[in-house]
Amino acid sequence: MTECAPGALRVGYVPGVTVSKWARIWGERFPESPLELVAVPQAEQEAALREGRVDMCFVRLPIDREGLHAIPLWHELPVVVIPKDHPISLFDEVSRADLADERMQDATDIDAMATTVELVAAVGGAAIMPHSLARLHHRRDLTYRTVTDAPDTQISLAWPISTEYPAIEEFIGIVRGRTAHSSRGTTEQKKRDTTERKKTPDPHKKPSRQKTNPTRKTSNPRQRNTSRRRGR
Repeated sequence: MTECAPGALRVGYVPGVTVSKWARIWGERFPESPLELVAVPQAEQEAALREGRVDMCFVRLPIDREGLHAIPLWHELPVVVIPKDHPISLFDEVSRADLADERMQDATDIDAMATTVELVAAVGGAAIMPHSLARLHHRRDLTYRTVTDAPDTQISLAWPISTEYPAIEEFIGIVRGRTAHSSRGTTEQKKRDTTERKKTPDPHKKPSRQKTNPTRKTSNPRQRNTSRRRGR
């Protein structure tokens, strides 16, 4: 399938989000429509959308949704990053109560998460962060475990209400798993289906009765005359 040209669709993504799968599908479906992927710091995710630096962006909630559409996509599990030889590493998962005596490193700045991970490796302690970021900054001397009672985070796909056009709808369809046949041409297909329904008679519909004017049979006047002659 083709269509959806002329300018590049700029899609931003915050740290921890992997977009390679959707970029590959986009390239297969719309080879003539460029897709520009833009790494966006989480602190700038809203500004990137409102200032027009990107057309769409994978954001990490919460955000101010005024003037923005946002489709929730998935939740990120919270994990605690610890040294590999830490006693907590013996468990599959932990609670925050299990971490009460640990020296917790500040992990509130998502954009500085690489520094936080390095700090845990250098001086010890622990840091709670989304699983995607722990995986992104993974080190051989560290490991992580799920924290069962820590709040999770959510990734959404957002775009300004004022910038709706076909390329955006197509990308949303790809992210949602819509197939190539259903993502484009839906309107045209509906029109074709409607036309076909009009052409095809409904088998359950009773045929309408048509009134016909009965024709009166008249005898041939020549035959009448002949019979009269014979009767004489």
